[in-house]
Amino acid sequence: MTARLATARLLAAASLLALALAGCQDGSGINGPSARSIAPIAPQTVALMQTKGMQQTDPILIRAYKKEAEMEVWKRGGDGRYALLKTYPICRWSGQLGPKVREGDRQAPEGFYTITPGLMNPNSSYYLSFDTGFPNAVDRANGRTGKYLMVHGTCSSAGCFAMTDATIAEIYAVAREAFIGGQRSFQFQSYPFRMTAQNMAKFRNDPNMPFWQNLKEGSDYFEALREEPKVGQCGTKYVFGGSDAAAGACKPRLDPVVAEKREHDEREVAELVAKGTPAVRVVYQDGGQNPVFRPQNNSSAFASLGGTETVLPYDAKEFGRHNLGDVSRPETLAAGPQEIEIGPKVQPTMMAGAEPAKAATKAATKAGRGQNPVATTLMANRTDPDLRVETTASVGERPARITVADADGDPSSYQKLMGSLFSKEKPAAPATPAVDAAVVPEPVKLAHDADKLAPKATAKPHAVKTAKVEGKVDAKAAASPKLVLRKGEPDVKAKP
Repeated sequence: MTARLATARLLAAASLLALALAGCQDGSGINGPSARSIAPIAPQTVALMQTKGMQQTDPILIRAYKKEAEMEVWKRGGDGRYALLKTYPICRWSGQLGPKVREGDRQAPEGFYTITPGLMNPNSSYYLSFDTGFPNAVDRANGRTGKYLMVHGTCSSAGCFAMTDATIAEIYAVAREAFIGGQRSFQFQSYPFRMTAQNMAKFRNDPNMPFWQNLKEGSDYFEALREEPKVGQCGTKYVFGGSDAAAGACKPRLDPVVAEKREHDEREVAELVAKGTPAVRVVYQDGGQNPVFRPQNNSSAFASLGGTETVLPYDAKEFGRHNLGDVSRPETLAAGPQEIEIGPKVQPTMMAGAEPAKAATKAATKAGRGQNPVATTLMANRTDPDLRVETTASVGERPARITVADADGDPSSYQKLMGSLFSKEKPAAPATPAVDAAVVPEPVKLAHDADKLAPKATAKPHAVKTAKVEGKVDAKAAASPKLVLRKGEPDVKAKP
């Protein structure tokens, strides 16, 4: 009897998904959903649900964190409150911390999204996937463009969250069962990092902070009440709350418990700043990856996850054995992220060991950036939105100043403009799957147009000269020479 019930459930799942996806599948789905899309939830995960008093058909909610490279699946109990089922490490995400701005910028989206059965893809080119639904109403109000931003298998990302085939299989199965249980849609919350007071203090001067503070309002609601926040839009911002927020109120009622948490966090942020917590910005060559997927796994590898907790919410050995498939831009993962200390007016400052002026001069000459001595101790100072390097010809190892254009309107610009700080040669960009840059970008007015960057001469005391830093912007860096987009397929498949 149990076997018959299980078979009936799988057939019901296939029928449900086939009906929901009938309008968006191409020829690859003519024989119905793939066998992997109707595979049952792993027995270990079912057992975990039972220990937590959860049912397979209970509603779900998913949260993703870029910096920590983690994704959480939550389940709602009979009391309406959510409890954490499981945390999964993210195998690959691309771009920088910050929202997706334009099509082709390799940014993974940040925000609150609604996932319906129609966004689930049982015949994905990358094992299984679901579309995040980007852009949502707030994204469109901010002029953000892009499409096919997925959570999928393998370990290759060009604006997506790549989870490995084994992980997406489990997440997909858990979501499928929730839909079978009657859930019409689930909420997908995507954050740059965990919305803790420590992180809010640390990144307080980042140009994206106003947007992140808006996201934290929704995070606070969920964490304080363990209820899914209703999401509305007011101008270019999110509003969170109950039914009044869903109805479009720009000032929905603030629950006292949520207000208390917010006030507590604000006090803690103020205390951390008063104690001298430095304000920084994290710069990636091209996104990140959870340390469990790296060959040299050890306890120190998890220091970048933040906090002092040493017990991981997942088995590092288990995920270390996963088949990663095609890993996008592996050379960008080797260097790891770099932290830039920034002042209140977004003045990035990078400190490195000083070298003799002679060696710096040789390096600068080789790079074609001028003949003046350039020390490797770099003190950055923003004077205008153009990208310039100001070098001092005075004695010894006096630090040079680098003026870096901020990333307002283009969070990926730091990766583009500061790539030379990670490697002497610009790495080649291999073709990666799920490239949202495969279609022609829609016109968007950017805060800073990199094509307009031009060298400027300035008169400075102490024989100061200004030279241009080579920072080429390639909006299709992730695209392969030949890309084929199948009609209705929520993924983009690259052909060599």
